[in-house]
Amino acid sequence: MHPAELYPDDLVYEHEATAATGVPGPVIRQWARRGKIQKFTGDPKQYSGQGHEYKTMYALPEVKARAATYKPTPQRRRAA
Repeated sequence: MHPAELYPDDLVYEHEATAATGVPGPVIRQWARRGKIQKFTGDPKQYSGQGHEYKTMYALPEVKARAATYKPTPQRRRAA
């Protein structure tokens, strides 16, 4: 998705994307790190103060498109 196609309301912080899609925050950050979704610098004037991860914004349409195919993987137990 090209940044010119986005509206200002489409850019959300990680906790807002998690609430909208149900995908955990670390998964959203991993998608951005791997280049599957774009990340944008948030507005420092509206910084939420919740921590460093809330400075990055994500395009909600991209996150919703990836979330449609997301399937949580069960975690392995630790070896005894």
